[in-house]
Amino acid sequence: MPEVTIHIGGRGFEVSCQEGEESYLHSAAKMLDDEAQVLSDQIGRMPEARMLLMAGLMLADKTAAVEDRIKEVEAELAERVQELEALKSAPPPEPERVEVAVVPPQVTESLAELAARTEALAQQVEEQAAS
Repeated sequence: MPEVTIHIGGRGFEVSCQEGEESYLHSAAKMLDDEAQVLSDQIGRMPEARMLLMAGLMLADKTAAVEDRIKEVEAELAERVQELEALKSAPPPEPERVEVAVVPPQVTESLAELAARTEALAQQVEEQAAS
């Protein structure tokens, strides 16, 4: 089991860890050291046990806030997944209906009459032009 020296609050600590977990231990120690540094900057020197306790509590508070946020995001994601499943299982929307305008018979008759008159006039013009 590897022995690793970590530094927290300007003090060195010898700790053991599992093989291959040294980088995780250094990362965790860095987070704890960062919190200890904040305490040291605000309060100054304090007993080692108190410094470690306070730094650990500050990290625990941050972790609890992150866990709460994760729960909120997971709940929102579950809602979105449920909404998506409901949309997938819903029947497809009806196609939009296009209404065709119905031409009243009077208009059709009037257009036919105008067409007949136009043809008659066109024929008269052709006859006059030919003569």
